[in-house]
Amino acid sequence: MSDYVSIKDSQAEIKRNSEERSGVEAGGADAEVTRNGGGAGDGGSPGQPGRANQSADTARTNKNIDLESMGDAGHFLTGDRNQLQYQLGEPGEEGEVEEALAQEKWPQVQCREANQAQAQSLYAEDQALEEWVASETSALPNPRWKVLNALRERQLGSSARFVYEACGARVFVQRFHLQYQLAGHNGCVNTVHFNQRGTWLATSSDDLKVILWDWVHRQPVLEFESGHRNNVFQAKFLPHCGDTILAMCGRDGQIRIAELSALPHLEITRCVAQHRGASHKLGLDPDSPFKFLTSGEDAIVFAIDLRQGRPASKVVVTREKEKRVGLYSIYVNPANNYHFAVGGRDQFVRIYDQRKINKSDNNGVLKKFCPHHLLNCDAKAYITCLVYSHNGTELLVSYNDEDIYLFNSSHGDGAQYVKRYKGHRNNATVKGVNFYGPRSEFVMSGSDCGHIFFWEKSSCQIVQYMEGDKGGTINCLEPHPYLPVMATSGLDHDAKIWVPTAKVITHLAGLKNVVKRNKRERDKDRLNHANLLGSHMLCFFMRQLTQRRQSPHSGATGIEMVETNSDESSSTSDVSEEEENQEGAQ
Repeated sequence: MSDYVSIKDSQAEIKRNSEERSGVEAGGADAEVTRNGGGAGDGGSPGQPGRANQSADTARTNKNIDLESMGDAGHFLTGDRNQLQYQLGEPGEEGEVEEALAQEKWPQVQCREANQAQAQSLYAEDQALEEWVASETSALPNPRWKVLNALRERQLGSSARFVYEACGARVFVQRFHLQYQLAGHNGCVNTVHFNQRGTWLATSSDDLKVILWDWVHRQPVLEFESGHRNNVFQAKFLPHCGDTILAMCGRDGQIRIAELSALPHLEITRCVAQHRGASHKLGLDPDSPFKFLTSGEDAIVFAIDLRQGRPASKVVVTREKEKRVGLYSIYVNPANNYHFAVGGRDQFVRIYDQRKINKSDNNGVLKKFCPHHLLNCDAKAYITCLVYSHNGTELLVSYNDEDIYLFNSSHGDGAQYVKRYKGHRNNATVKGVNFYGPRSEFVMSGSDCGHIFFWEKSSCQIVQYMEGDKGGTINCLEPHPYLPVMATSGLDHDAKIWVPTAKVITHLAGLKNVVKRNKRERDKDRLNHANLLGSHMLCFFMRQLTQRRQSPHSGATGIEMVETNSDESSSTSDVSEEEENQEGAQ
């Protein structure tokens, strides 16, 4: 209320002051008129000037006003004309000025249009990537394992398989975290393998050594020289042998056996077979402590029986028509030990039955699988790794610079894949792939970007990805036989142990950018028709060659020899049967 009264008072005072000023100005004007000759003596009435004086004064006043006004106007017009000329230039230059202004604006318009086009292109690329990733996927299923229910059942004694079921739980996979590293090698660690009891972990490396680890206590139990002349690609415990026999294969093509019960006193391993190219994988018979299969880049599959005086016998030479197909992977069906699958330097998965190999009937192949879009693809696709599921009903296959595919092993010859897993990159090395979980609930793979990818098998969706290797590539992933634990290895000089100890579930931050980069690089290489031994592999082999020359062990000649044999083995078919048998039998 006081504010309102003050405002009213202020307005009244302003009004009074205004009226007083008006009265003063009016009085001053009357006085001026009187001074100019408006007195009674001049014949005029008070307050009015005489007619003659008024006319003279008016003329004089108008003259003064005109002069002053002209001067001011001239000054104004002169200044305005100068400003106009400054802005527009001379009359003849108006067209040039307009053209200059247009040229000045044109780069800005071009830049704006270029930015808009780039933004639209990036948006379209993102949309295409999302559509590509989302295609052939489905919604994640509801979690099968409920932790509260499982804990309650275990406390009541009604669930004797608590740990077994927990290994396949998505919540544990999404909490995988690097627990520690096992450092003991002086080169890339090419393989990791748990024994049946899960107490030991075997690692082998480019330094030609094999180390057996008590991985829980992070202590090496045994370390010995493998006997290989070049990189040791795989070392595996034979099943049901009490962890006393370790089988190994390497770039030198040798298949060697280490009798662990005799070590470290003798420190001698023996060669039981010899491939004419590198041997990357061993196929263990899950029921036998004496028998296993080997494959090599010479396209030959050997069966090894340690009970025989001549352990190695040739099973089959993998061919497509008359051309040999070098092999990178082999796996025995855990549900049918007579069946085994191989993959290598073409796009076909081949399944054989050891009891029915007839060279005259489809080169002995029981059936072949291949993604249909790769049958006649210009960019040659190779298989770097394959593995059967826990019950042998599914076959998981990883292709070089392509995706991972799941086949139903019971389907007929030429059947199409049933699942496809996308997002990783498999180009720089012969990369592995594996199932995870007691019922093979997940698919896991390394990647050239250095990450580990986990896909939920049924939906094909990525549920976990982790930075796995500083060297840039994860090659081998091995699940523990009965615990929610995983071991990995790659270009780093150590093996890594992963356990589900993260406090929060992984939110897959940055996954989209990683997948986008992998896809873009893959498409770029595909346009250049890159193959497995392209620029990435060449750089990798050159680095290995440098390391071998710096190593005190046998050096560059072994790599060069094996590389030459590798190229020959994938394309030649003129090696006699007698030479093959002499090479293989030791």
